[in-house]
Amino acid sequence: QVQLVESGGGLVQGGGSLRLSCAASGRTFSFYAMGWFRQTPGKEREFVAAISSSGDTTYYADSVKGRFTVSRDNAKNTVYLEMNSLKPEDTAVYYCAADSARNNKYEFHYWGQGTQVTVSP
Repeated sequence: QVQLVESGGGLVQGGGSLRLSCAASGRTFSFYAMGWFRQTPGKEREFVAAISSSGDTTYYADSVKGRFTVSRDNAKNTVYLEMNSLKPEDTAVYYCAADSARNNKYEFHYWGQGTQVTVSP
């Protein structure tokens, strides 16, 4: 059973930085793409970033491009989201997600419990 546990959320002032971590267990981590999504009350969950199984390829939502960086350490079964130049509109619950199959399908069927990020003006 795949388990994803996020950490690193919190309250930060606008312009500040946070680093989210997601520890994965339950299968061979390095075989699967990983992603980050976020959600605010009353809105649908939205894509933030994704990274291929090897870490060679990354994708970003336009709203975070140039400010956020997704990375992974396959030896530690962990994926990270480095968030810089944070804005109040980045406030959301951030979720880690894991691909359902190998070969970088980017079909995210496994989810963590989420971690709250709040950015004050």
